[in-house]
Amino acid sequence: MENFESIEKMRFELLKWYACHGRHSIPWKLKPDGSVPKKSEKLPVYPILVAEVMLQQTQLNVVLPYWENWMKTFPTVFDLASALDHEILLAWQGLGYYSRAHRIHKTSKVLRNVLGDSDHLNPESWPNDKESWIALPGIGRTTAASIISSAFNIPEALLDGNVKRILSRLIGSQESLSKDLKRLWKLSDVLLDPDYPRDFNQALMDLGAKICTSKNPKCFCCPWQKYCFAYHEGNPSDFPIKGSRKVLPYSVIGIGLVFNDLGEVLIDQRTNGQSMAGMWEFPGGKQEEGEAVESTVIRELSEELGIKVKVAKKLVEFDHSYSHQKLHFVVYICQLISGVPQPLASVQTKWVPPSELINYPFPAANQKMISAIKDYLVSNQNP
Repeated sequence: MENFESIEKMRFELLKWYACHGRHSIPWKLKPDGSVPKKSEKLPVYPILVAEVMLQQTQLNVVLPYWENWMKTFPTVFDLASALDHEILLAWQGLGYYSRAHRIHKTSKVLRNVLGDSDHLNPESWPNDKESWIALPGIGRTTAASIISSAFNIPEALLDGNVKRILSRLIGSQESLSKDLKRLWKLSDVLLDPDYPRDFNQALMDLGAKICTSKNPKCFCCPWQKYCFAYHEGNPSDFPIKGSRKVLPYSVIGIGLVFNDLGEVLIDQRTNGQSMAGMWEFPGGKQEEGEAVESTVIRELSEELGIKVKVAKKLVEFDHSYSHQKLHFVVYICQLISGVPQPLASVQTKWVPPSELINYPFPAANQKMISAIKDYLVSNQNP
């Protein structure tokens, strides 16, 4: 790509397209008064940090309402650093990939020490070099570059999913993305406009989100159409080259909903060694080979909580997919026969009125269970 004589023209044409068609209302890319920053102006760093961590593996339209709520709940990095884990997870609930929430919490505590008594609202008080950002928990090269280019307009190239796709098509890469990262990073560096890195990086991401999409790319209105190998070959959707697709493991999960005499439901909190650490859930576990799901529930509640239950009624069942596995949940109303719940495989257990479940952070799959509980209680109250 270093041999392209038209790199300057490519930069110009992309920025021209961005001026007309880019996403210019992203709140953390604007000044506090809502205006577009000039080339020499810096932006508040904390809102950008929050957004960029949320945008890891999550699309902009999904992130926006979470970001807005987060900024109301934790308006400064000091508020975030002082927050409890429970508050962090509750604000992150539903956004997925919960390790990001734990990492940004840790990052905020480091930054609190870095900023000290300086004016945290002044971008000049924050680190503006890539190495300092990459050293923080959960901040990789692309996230660091996006923070720096967005806040300080410093030329740092990035390589998110959208940019990988664009560049792979541009050069007609015959390698899968994972095998061609070094070359794609180099290409991103070469193409980056050193004078307008903030706009250029956003233009690239917008081009991938709006034009050079993974399916049905709109090549007819792409500013880089004439430079694109995949377009001239007539097969842009064939790029990037797909690696071998992994078959996701599939498991059946039996869940037991146990109520006490006060109508409270039993929940427990996941340990630090588990995925989605700190989140709350309804007790249960994976079905073993040759085991009836009802038996799974009885066994799991005995092993996890030290209680004996009777499976009374199936409440709901549904599929839920994660990036690394597919699960089929089967949820039962259970009757407590004997024992006092103990956190044998969790941090703690609690009896909670169903109306208060909203105050506890649950994984997304559990939200369907909560809805089913509400419907069940309403139907049982009606004659």
